[in-house]
Amino acid sequence: MAANTSTTVPEAVTEKAQPTVRTESRSMQKHTTLSTGNPDGQVGERGKTMIADGVVEKIAGMAAREVPGVYALGGGFARTLGAVRDRVPGGRPNVARGVKVEVGERQTALDLEIVVEYGVPIPDVAHDVRENVIVAVERMTGLEVVEVNISVGDVHLPDEEDETVESRVE
Repeated sequence: MAANTSTTVPEAVTEKAQPTVRTESRSMQKHTTLSTGNPDGQVGERGKTMIADGVVEKIAGMAAREVPGVYALGGGFARTLGAVRDRVPGGRPNVARGVKVEVGERQTALDLEIVVEYGVPIPDVAHDVRENVIVAVERMTGLEVVEVNISVGDVHLPDEEDETVESRVE
């Protein structure tokens, strides 16, 4: 007669936990939990990966700036304030300026405000920005990008320099 060697595994161990959006009280940043190496987005047996909203904002900002025809990101006041901040010793450029994201459990939506160069077809630039941002965010984070809304807030003219910033800084 053989001994019964089966064991009972607690229910909590056999069920996979669902990814959740967490808020860290210290930074008040939303994070999304993704699995590592698990395509259906559930937490894998090897651990969880947390991605902050700011990470997605930086990736999207860098991807948008790579597109020819994009002069800058952000509205007029944000660009002015950013230019002043960039002149301060030790200041770092804000690559997430003009980018807002909403991160869910497995998906993200982005809003970008851009300034285009004069003479470029705006619909073409917007399309290229949208495609480049989607590819970069999905490849680097594993999140599905459900929408990228683009607002063209200004056109940079060739003879236009940041005179307003220079006059306010001096």
